[in-house]
Amino acid sequence: MKWFEKFEQFIALPQLSKWFIISCIVGILSGLGSAALLASLEWATNWRESHLWIIALLPIAGFLSGWIYHRYGKKVEAGNNLLLEEIHNPKNIIPLRMAPMVLLGTDITHLFGGSAGREGTALQIAASLADQLTRIFRFKHAERRILLMAGISGGFASVFGTPLAGTIFGLEVLAIGTINHDALFPCLVAAVIGDRITLVLGLHHTVYRHAPLVPTVTPMGLISAIVAGAIFGIVAMIFAKLTHKISHFFKAKISYPPLRPALGGTIVALSVWAMGSTKYIGLGIPTIVDAFYSQLPPWDFAAKIALTALTLGAGFKGGEVTPLFFIGATLGNALSLILALPAPLLAGMGFVAVFGGAANTPIASTLMGIELFGLESGVFIAIACVMSYVFSGHAGIYSSQRIGSRKYPFMSMQEELKLPNHANNNSFDAEETIK
Repeated sequence: MKWFEKFEQFIALPQLSKWFIISCIVGILSGLGSAALLASLEWATNWRESHLWIIALLPIAGFLSGWIYHRYGKKVEAGNNLLLEEIHNPKNIIPLRMAPMVLLGTDITHLFGGSAGREGTALQIAASLADQLTRIFRFKHAERRILLMAGISGGFASVFGTPLAGTIFGLEVLAIGTINHDALFPCLVAAVIGDRITLVLGLHHTVYRHAPLVPTVTPMGLISAIVAGAIFGIVAMIFAKLTHKISHFFKAKISYPPLRPALGGTIVALSVWAMGSTKYIGLGIPTIVDAFYSQLPPWDFAAKIALTALTLGAGFKGGEVTPLFFIGATLGNALSLILALPAPLLAGMGFVAVFGGAANTPIASTLMGIELFGLESGVFIAIACVMSYVFSGHAGIYSSQRIGSRKYPFMSMQEELKLPNHANNNSFDAEETIK
């Protein structure tokens, strides 16, 4: 054994200390960004619900949002996919303008009645702020990757109040089936600090049902969990593919970008008027909470899929994850009519499993379920998340997410799944792994 292997912990101490300090800074920036986002979205949602006439202006708001990005934000318009691309192939520091632009764009979406989430905004704010540290510390490619991953973890944890899920999400979202552990320590520190900063600033996360009725594990219960997970995965795949198809359609048919959200906003506004309800726009948190306590109409999840896919596909800004929570919780609620599991448990399973299937992050979604709903439901949540991951295929809400390893080891990735050649490449080159 070489001498430095005997003392590797002590040799690594300076690097760990450096990354602890950097990760704390990233966590603080993430927490501040998420606090601003959560506060502004709360105001936008309350104002919209008190002045419903503003939804009629959604087409104008869509044009304004599209024009701002067309005029000033072309370099940051790719959003979360830009973050993933910079982690895979680091080239340019993410422009600082991404943070205020995505915050403004998301607030516009929610104020005027679009259906979107907040996770994408939180990730972009946190990562763009964190990446500015590259100028100060002169990070090379491998170190910058870790910095961006820590930013993603800090943003996710601080906006949802789930530091463990946030830690793993920053590692797991990059490539399907591959987790690189070099960034584990920075991601954990950034996630914990980011979450605490948000709480210290007085921003409190939604409290869902923490103790759903969890039955004894029985063969029928396990079969029900497996069936539910498979359905969650198929619905996650439908959402991801539908959103991408709508986006491609708008880009193919409308050459001037600001007109895309204007047209999409017109359709969403007319849909809300026709339904006579604002239930399916915005974050939809009240309906998510209701899914744990009462039986909801079985078509709620489908209506949310349609309006969210249209909103985001047309070019409005916001995230996908909170709408996925809505879709999963209401779908689980509906499945309680035919499966041998209680509605609160199925709502919690769907809450995280549809998100896990759409983002291809089964471990992060399982941890999120345990953090939000308690360890008692952990077995059922894990089954649902894993099955959703398997049945969602290789589609996902993040088009820049790579294929690190196959989901189906018994199938040929090239011939059976028809995946492109570059899909088999891992997100990280061995030569650039931090030592």
